[in-house]
Amino acid sequence: MSDTPLVRDSVVEVSVRALSSNGSGVADLPDGKVCFVPRTAPGDRVRIRLGKVKARWAQAELEEVLEHGPDRVDAPCRAYGECGGCALQHVHYDEQLTWKGRFIADALQRIGGLTVEAPVVTASPNPLGYRNRVTYTLRRLRAGRVVAGFHALGRPAHVIDIQAECLLPEPSLKEAWTRIRNAWGSGARRLPDAGRLRLTLRTGDEGVTLVVEGGEVGWNAKDLGDIVPGLRAIWHQPQKSRRPQRVWGESTTEQWDDETVRVTGRAFLQVNRGAASLLETHVLEQVGTPESAVDAYAGVGRYARALARNGAAVQALELDADACDVCREDAPLGLEVLKGDVAALLPDVLPTDLLVLNPPRTGLGPEVPEAILRTPPPRIVYVSCDPATLARDLSALTAGGYSIADVAAFDLFPQTAHVETVVSLDHRPESA
Repeated sequence: MSDTPLVRDSVVEVSVRALSSNGSGVADLPDGKVCFVPRTAPGDRVRIRLGKVKARWAQAELEEVLEHGPDRVDAPCRAYGECGGCALQHVHYDEQLTWKGRFIADALQRIGGLTVEAPVVTASPNPLGYRNRVTYTLRRLRAGRVVAGFHALGRPAHVIDIQAECLLPEPSLKEAWTRIRNAWGSGARRLPDAGRLRLTLRTGDEGVTLVVEGGEVGWNAKDLGDIVPGLRAIWHQPQKSRRPQRVWGESTTEQWDDETVRVTGRAFLQVNRGAASLLETHVLEQVGTPESAVDAYAGVGRYARALARNGAAVQALELDADACDVCREDAPLGLEVLKGDVAALLPDVLPTDLLVLNPPRTGLGPEVPEAILRTPPPRIVYVSCDPATLARDLSALTAGGYSIADVAAFDLFPQTAHVETVVSLDHRPESA
């Protein structure tokens, strides 16, 4: 251990031994502290400059790679050095998958006290060019200057301008972004008048949908929509509104396997079509053929509708009104859609043979495991986009009599540290 105090702006050389769950490299400083360094890979020998320094850990910026680790590759994106959108482009794709499996096992052990083998993560069919939805941030600066893109690495308040650099969008979405940029005019005058806007593009079967968040009511979207080739619809959510409204164009749909799904300004659909199809196939294998089922956090009802078509009596629970409307359209016999908070609705729909959970990144509220354990379904299939909140929730469920039957993982977000996990749980009957 070094006697020299290490403080902000100290420059040191370290060896990277692992990846953290946010994609940063993990190294040990000479004074024994753990240090997290973005854009480094296991096996790298690097020179770093310290930033935040705490009692037991520190953060740092990469200054120079002195020796390359065995799985370091050249990042293909020319904006990768400053963009905060991706975290793992510098790591070989096979190794990305290995580490994501370790992230899951580590979170379950460290947070949930659950010991599982690191799952093999199913690869995305396309490691690049896979996103059918991308959100950009637009900022108006002084003298009519506009920047629109992603938040900068290590400086989330700063936006770096992205034109065609990003390699994650599907080709048609990238082309649409270029056309919108070319059409919005000087100072982005054809967009709502606001210092900051969020622009979300999504590709559909008939064209691209644009959702604009920010600005005031009354924006004339026609000036933009009429001159952008391939743009099908524009939705606007003014800054004081809770829901976007379609302000130009026509409704769009997407074909997902055997279903045509209407796309609204808020309806949630996965961003990676190929990998999502693999995940959904696995989920439907895990649910079996129950007579009754509850699909909680159902979104547009992909699982609920499939279960109903297979003969189950299904209740889909969803808070978002737009998603509920889409879920109800041409609903199969046996499907009932209930709008509201899952924690409030769940006690009234249990017991059931099967419970599917697909919550947002924040996971289940504390009331949800309590409601489940009062009337436990024989099987739960939990789809999670965050290993940390998954671990917390599984800890509560396993303490209440559930055992983990299967853990699977799918790479819906290549080049990032995010991973999708599917855990199947069976309830253990009380001993006689």
